[in-house]
Amino acid sequence: MKPIEWICAALALVATLSVHAQTAQHAATPDEALTPAARQAEARVRDAETIATLSQEGRLLLARDQVKLDGYAYCSMSVAAAERGDFRESIEAASRALVVARQTDDAHLGALSRRDLAIAYSYAGDLDDAQRYANEAIAAGEKSPEQVLAPAHKVLGDIAARRGDPAAALGQYRAALAVASARYRPMVLLSITNAQIATGDAAGARATFDTTSGVVDSLLAPLRRRIEGNLLLAENKPQAALDAFSASAGKGGSDASYDNLWAHEGMGRAYLALGDRRHAREAWLAALDDSETIRARFRSDEFKTGLFSDTQTVFEETIALVVEDGDYALAWSLSEKSRSRALLDVVRNRLASGVDETQLNGRALSLDDVTSALKPGEAIVEYHGLPDRMIAWVVRRDGIQGFTLPIPRRDMTLAVSDFRNAIVRGRPQALTYGAKLDALLVQPLGLRPGERLVIVPNGALHYMPFQALRNADGFLIQRHALALAPSASIAVQLVRRQQRIASNLVAFGNPRISPEFDLPGAEAEVRSIGPLFAQRETFLQGDVTRKSFSDNAPGGRIVHVATHAQADTIDPLHSRVLLAPAKQPADGPDPMLAQDIYNLKFDSVALVTLSACETALGRIERGDEIMGFTRAFFYAGASALLVSMWPVADESTALTMRTFYGSLTKGEEAIDAMRDAQLAVLADSKFAHPFYWAPFDLMGNWRLSVAR
Repeated sequence: MKPIEWICAALALVATLSVHAQTAQHAATPDEALTPAARQAEARVRDAETIATLSQEGRLLLARDQVKLDGYAYCSMSVAAAERGDFRESIEAASRALVVARQTDDAHLGALSRRDLAIAYSYAGDLDDAQRYANEAIAAGEKSPEQVLAPAHKVLGDIAARRGDPAAALGQYRAALAVASARYRPMVLLSITNAQIATGDAAGARATFDTTSGVVDSLLAPLRRRIEGNLLLAENKPQAALDAFSASAGKGGSDASYDNLWAHEGMGRAYLALGDRRHAREAWLAALDDSETIRARFRSDEFKTGLFSDTQTVFEETIALVVEDGDYALAWSLSEKSRSRALLDVVRNRLASGVDETQLNGRALSLDDVTSALKPGEAIVEYHGLPDRMIAWVVRRDGIQGFTLPIPRRDMTLAVSDFRNAIVRGRPQALTYGAKLDALLVQPLGLRPGERLVIVPNGALHYMPFQALRNADGFLIQRHALALAPSASIAVQLVRRQQRIASNLVAFGNPRISPEFDLPGAEAEVRSIGPLFAQRETFLQGDVTRKSFSDNAPGGRIVHVATHAQADTIDPLHSRVLLAPAKQPADGPDPMLAQDIYNLKFDSVALVTLSACETALGRIERGDEIMGFTRAFFYAGASALLVSMWPVADESTALTMRTFYGSLTKGEEAIDAMRDAQLAVLADSKFAHPFYWAPFDLMGNWRLSVAR
């Protein structure tokens, strides 16, 4: 197929996928779920952030609090946690306040707690829940205009702005301004300025902006300077904008690198407006140099002013520019750096002081380092989504190829969602969607027959079961052995760790929590895989506690965990594996959080298998992997992970694990053992649908094997 023909065909497929994806939400219902596990998982996700669920969790948290606080103190805790970026802690504190408000029949406290929930969810990017709680706060807070109504309207304005509706944002910001306190007004006015710029009302934005001169000596001053540069660009004054952005750089102080980053980013946009691509590229590359040194912390002031800055935007602007110049190798290097930066931005300063930021961030390797680590017959396939297109690279020992795929980010997100939903619900349309996505994402890359592929996803592609893509020659797993990695650099660093390990298993299954948490299939799974290993230690039911895990798991070469797990899409460091509490009978699970895993010493552990629901999922961060368990276990010392993408079925999972470990303990490398396992399940006619055979992903050290 000629290039222009392929582009036209791809665009047609994108349009088809987009239509399907937009209608899928209406076509499917939870009752279509294939298994009870899938149906329960959907219900859990749907209900996770409701008042009923939050109140239930709030009651449990209050019961476990050794010191009970006043309800308003919990609101203060919620606000403080949101300000520093601890979103789940903020929600948990507001949930306690909700419970106290009901117990004391305090309507004002109830309104404040809903306000705090709206703010926490808004900062976290969960716009639907933020909107719901903001509206509830407005309905309940008419007697508290400054404390409740102004912040709640501001949240609704922020939601509209982030959804691309500046006119609606402007209306909500004005409603907030009408009842805002004197202290709150400047932030609302700056948000109004941003919204007016976005609506094209440069004159109105100038008039509003001029009323904010009082903040020039406040903490909002750097944000105001950036807004001024944006306003000058909107006024078609690129040289004045360039001067304004240039003047805002190099002011010194603890956040100088951060301010410089956005000064250089603005300068790049001004240079582009002036038609000077070379200086635009230099400015954006300077911004990315700034990003290497900025402190990682949450900046709530940017949300308060509606600026919504994201360092990944600078990476995207620069990648787009250098790709347009034909420099795919530099674009790949920038993509690699963006993935390290994104993790640091999410984790920020919230982990224990002993965590090494350099190790956490990962080291972006040179292209030569990566190509020299690959063997013949291996390829790294890496993607990076931009708003209007997707960039893909294929890296082999003999060099790198770059591709621009005409797939807008929004269309890809909808298409992946459609594909995933069809798989989880066991619908035959999954095969059709898989074929269309294969044509978009794989066919243009010219992969060589039988290559072992290490795929580095980006954005929505983290939810993509690549193994279930298909063409006329079969599913992708039938054509290629597959593994995933957070980045090419991390893939190479992980594969450099020990590749041949002792036959030593430590396994945990079916923790005793309460009857609704029982997993007899998980217990049977642990019992069945044990005999495959020369050394084994198993922990079941009441023995699957946090203490038994932390005491015993580090001693295994392979650690297998068959229990419930929950990915936290609000705060990835709160993603959790549910374990049995030390005291029985249990009042609920004793969760091991992702942030706890960073402090484990897994230097002797090579492979961690999380045979649990949705352990590969979590919050997607632009530029890096889904934040949750994956990087935590890699940081702790593991070089490979086996994780699930949706609720798994007992019988097919048991076959997957027996085959995988059977091949691994016979000396096969992990990437081939994973392929053996998925093909074995696929070959069973009752498991032919991807729901059964495609839920697990191998991540990291694809060459890992067990000594016989």
